[in-house]
Amino acid sequence: MNILVKTTLLAGLAFAAATAQAEVVVIVSAKSTATTMKADEIANIYLGKSNAMKPVDNATPVRAQFYSRVAGRDEGQVKAIWSKLVFTGKAMPPKELPSSAEVVKAVAADPNAIGYIDATAIDGSVKVVYEVK
Repeated sequence: MNILVKTTLLAGLAFAAATAQAEVVVIVSAKSTATTMKADEIANIYLGKSNAMKPVDNATPVRAQFYSRVAGRDEGQVKAIWSKLVFTGKAMPPKELPSSAEVVKAVAADPNAIGYIDATAIDGSVKVVYEVK
């Protein structure tokens, strides 16, 4: 029993470490005119301060890394911001998709969309406009 607990704990830690070190990139459709963007431009889109593009949210562990590093907010703060915007009728929150592959698919289909993914999910249908550091 003790070995099972240790093995499970080590596997969980390995997964967490791999996720924490994921390279996150911001993408747009290969058809988009955007080529590069700054963190503050992206943050403004994802915090409802700009409607320059349609944001697509990623419901994977890269979300926390994205919001922390690009917007300087944690997920709870972002949800609070969007709750207020929705309640006041000022904006609708980003569409949330369950995987980086789904985000790629949605962004590739819409030249006005923007998303963030684990860099390993990049394909020719999208282009990177920002590398999250």
